[in-house]
Amino acid sequence: MGKKRRVAIVGPESSGKTELSKSLAQEFAEPWVKEMSRPFLESQGGTYTESDLLKIAHLQLEEEARQWSKAKGYLFCDTNLLVIKVWAEWKYQRVDPGLMSLWKPQQYDLHLLCYPDLPYEDDPLRENPNPEDRIALFERYKTELTSLKVPFYLISGTGESRLKKAKEILDSHFTS
Repeated sequence: MGKKRRVAIVGPESSGKTELSKSLAQEFAEPWVKEMSRPFLESQGGTYTESDLLKIAHLQLEEEARQWSKAKGYLFCDTNLLVIKVWAEWKYQRVDPGLMSLWKPQQYDLHLLCYPDLPYEDDPLRENPNPEDRIALFERYKTELTSLKVPFYLISGTGESRLKKAKEILDSHFTS
C-alpha cells in the first residue's frame, strides 16, 4: 500500500468505537489514535465545561499527528472532531467557532459510523445511557456525514462480525 489512509471511527457513546479502532489497528499492524477526551476527563475528575471541548479537540489533533508519523498504510482514529462537534451541539446547542475552524472532514479518507446496537456499558465518564438519545445522536452523525459528502459506512453487529464487516469495507473501499 503506497498511500497512507486516515480512517475515523465515529458514533455515540458506547457504540464500540474504541474496541473497533483498536481491533483494526491490531489486525493491520497499524497505530490507532485513542479518544483524548478520556485522559482529559480523568485528569479533571470527570468534569468539564464547554470551553474544555476546544482543549480536547487540540489534544485529539496532537495525538493524531503523533500517530500519523508511525502509520505505514492506515491510521485508525477512535473518534475525531466530528464527535466533539456533535456533542457540543447536543449538550450546549452550539459549537465554538474555534472548534469549527479546526474541523477538517476531508482529511479523513473514510469514516466508519458505529450504530449503537451494543449494550450500553456504564462508565463514570459517559453521560448518556438513554437508548433513544443514543439513536438520536447516531442520526445526527449520519446527517452530518451525508451533508459533508465524505465517504462513510455504517458498522453494526457485535464482536467478530463487526470487525469482519469493517475489514471488508476497507478492502472494497480502497481497492475499487
